[in-house]
Amino acid sequence: MILPTINDPSDLRKLSREELPLIAEELRQFIVESVSKTGGHFSSNLGAVELTVALHYVFNTPEDRLVWDVGHQSYPHKILTGRRERMHSLRQFSGLSGFPRRAESHYDTFGTGHSSTSISAAIGMARAAQTKGEKRVVVAVIGDGAMSAGMAYEAMNNAGIYEDLPLIVILNDNDMSISPAVGALNRYLARLLSGQFYSATKKGIDRALSSMAPPLRQFAKRLEDHAKGMVSPSTIFEEFGFTYFGPIDGHDLDTLLPMLQNLRRLALEGGGPQFLHVITRKGQGYELAEADPVMYHGPGKFNHEEGIKPAAVGKQTFTQVFGEWLCDMAEADSRLVGITPAMREGSGLVEFEKRFPLRYYDVGIAEQHSVTFAAGMACEGLKPVVAIYSTFLQRAYDQLIHDVAIQDLPVVFALDRAGLVGADGATHAGAYDIPFLRCIPNMLIMTPADEAECRDLLTTAFHQPHPSAVRYPRGAGVGRTPPQELRSLPLGKGEIRRQTGAAVGNRLAILSFGTLLYPALTAAEDCDATVVNMRFVKPLDTELLKKVALEHDFLVTLEDGSIQGGAGSACLEALTAMAINKPLLQLGLPDEFIEHGDYNLLMAKCGLDAAGIGAAIAKRFPSTIRAQIQPLAQSLSK
Repeated sequence: MILPTINDPSDLRKLSREELPLIAEELRQFIVESVSKTGGHFSSNLGAVELTVALHYVFNTPEDRLVWDVGHQSYPHKILTGRRERMHSLRQFSGLSGFPRRAESHYDTFGTGHSSTSISAAIGMARAAQTKGEKRVVVAVIGDGAMSAGMAYEAMNNAGIYEDLPLIVILNDNDMSISPAVGALNRYLARLLSGQFYSATKKGIDRALSSMAPPLRQFAKRLEDHAKGMVSPSTIFEEFGFTYFGPIDGHDLDTLLPMLQNLRRLALEGGGPQFLHVITRKGQGYELAEADPVMYHGPGKFNHEEGIKPAAVGKQTFTQVFGEWLCDMAEADSRLVGITPAMREGSGLVEFEKRFPLRYYDVGIAEQHSVTFAAGMACEGLKPVVAIYSTFLQRAYDQLIHDVAIQDLPVVFALDRAGLVGADGATHAGAYDIPFLRCIPNMLIMTPADEAECRDLLTTAFHQPHPSAVRYPRGAGVGRTPPQELRSLPLGKGEIRRQTGAAVGNRLAILSFGTLLYPALTAAEDCDATVVNMRFVKPLDTELLKKVALEHDFLVTLEDGSIQGGAGSACLEALTAMAINKPLLQLGLPDEFIEHGDYNLLMAKCGLDAAGIGAAIAKRFPSTIRAQIQPLAQSLSK
């Protein structure tokens, strides 16, 4: 075994080239055994093993900068850069992140989690090195799925103006993002793969040009550029100012190593931006993942000798509730169209695509486009439903305001992964959607407490003539079975779920938004509090809020999003406008980024489980009611 001797890339670079295939084999087996025990991104990492070995062997990392786009394929990089012995802690609290993190290692030069940022960051690093007079190469590794996002092209457009930029962009082309890649770019890359005649012709032209005198060479180069279109599709990357190489086999070290060595030399000699197109296979080396890379994209724990087995039927997830509702509503209303930015499986649209293929739109990793695309459809009388993670909607904020809200278009945003998301950490937490949506005129915001209410509020949103968002968390709720019928709830109306029996002077009310209703009900049993299921952040049920405020002495707002600007702030603003001044405790996510870990553990640490809610109430309010609350806080904390 050689892998245990590799503690950082300098150890890797001491090996002979003949030993590298063995390292790749051991590295792949280590990933299979390790990730199957922890869960995490699997097939994408298996596909990047040889490329990672070659990069750290050729480049002087960390002096040469290596930027991984998204980070789904960064596990081999983590293992080779001193974190092998900590891989057992992957995606666990206080353990290794599933994505590159600057705070975790100086080899992680740029933190990622969302797609298509690598080229922009790498250009910034390369220009910074030039500004400071430092000689280094910056490499960005980006997948073909991430190349569907406009940000990648904005970056390439900028890179082309710096003729001596020491930048190498490596396109890791495995014909996938999470789902199969879609769009014109994917078809274009497929055409490049079949361009063997062009590759052979270009090599011959290059050999001929090298023997010509400089003036004749320049003229001949211009002829070559015009002739390319006769033997191959126009290479879009060269139009951006990159020198394009490839495609080459990303699993063949004998091809990768000399190519990367040549590109590094060219970059250091002022050859300008280079673009290398490598072909890899998602799941390489593990037969089951090769056969089904989508299933093995991000599995939980499994027996790697047997593969993933069908899970026992458990409680229905919110994502499944949404997927079923979408199909049922599409049956009921032919105007409905479903839109996703490359999250078919994650957002629950697999069945919808099968049943309504002409009304299903996967626009690729293009969140901005997905929102404006939906706006265009709404202008023509269709009823778009955009299925998007809360954290990914952040990327389309201007489109949300400029293209949807200002025009008051009836687009429904189904916001999956609202609140904390556990092992995926801060980059994927849906902590900010309530604050950033609440301030937008015409926007409606709904927060279902359970699965049944989620279906009802999706129906409610669909029937509104305004833009609306229904936010729901990852995973399952309390197990409340949704109704079969498609029923709407009264807009902007909450409900009282528990009524206090406490005497005047000690009356406490908890105003809950979303799934924290159920821990609130548990906490309320010992402190004898009224519990209100508010349902709507906007329009806020000010009539119910006023009634509850006047009948109680102390108020608590509860939400699984950011406290700053959140639903609790909306209640405070409304009470102030009504000149009602009651002591109010806001509970929610603190003003910090919450790291990865078990969801229940993280919620407890944020004080948003039943014990934390009881303890916060006991601490905040006067001793006249603390005696009622203290037993709960003490018993649940043990």
